[in-house]
This record gives sequence, structure tokens and C-alpha cells, in this order.
Amino acid sequence: MPVLRNELGDVLRDARLGQGKTLRDISSQARVSLGYLSEVERGQKEASSELLASICDALDVPMSAILRDVSERFEMAEGLMDARSLSRMPMMPSIPDTVPELLHSIEQ
Repeated sequence: MPVLRNELGDVLRDARLGQGKTLRDISSQARVSLGYLSEVERGQKEASSELLASICDALDVPMSAILRDVSERFEMAEGLMDARSLSRMPMMPSIPDTVPELLHSIEQ
């Protein structure tokens, strides 16, 4: 099962990298420390709703778009977790933290 903070971090990082911006660009605009923003993107810290709004403003992306992308990632993971998928899923040595890790483990 994916972890919300990991998926949110991946979506925020993808949005930032898609715009060609650095962590420093976004941290200064969002008024959050570079280290904390990095931890949010790596899924090590939970972003408060206020911080998430500030990051979204700095990215010039509506929060609804970020949350929609996170929701789609969860929906994809849940679709893969139905009973048929579970019966075909090989034993995993660890629980994946992100949707890409889950997809990779199922494809093998």
C-alpha cells in the first residue's frame, strides 16, 4: 500500500523538475528551508496544508492538480491490489512505499 507522504513528495518533485526548477528556487519562493522541502519531496516529512499551499504557489500549480495526481497514483495502486492481482503477486521482500515501486514489483 502506498504511503501518502511518499506519493505527495514524488508528485511535488515531478512538478518541480518538469518546470526545470531547483529545490532552492522553490524553497525561497515558498519560504521553507531547502532541507525541509527536500525531506517533503523524499517522503520523510508530512507537509501541512499551509506548507503544501505555499509549495503549490511557488510551483504555480493548483493544489487540486497536485492532489488529483496523488489520488490517481493511489487509484492505480488500489486497482492493482484487487484479489486477482494479489493472488498473482509474488512474495515481496519488502512493502513498496511508492506506486512506481509497486508497479515494478508486479511486473516482475
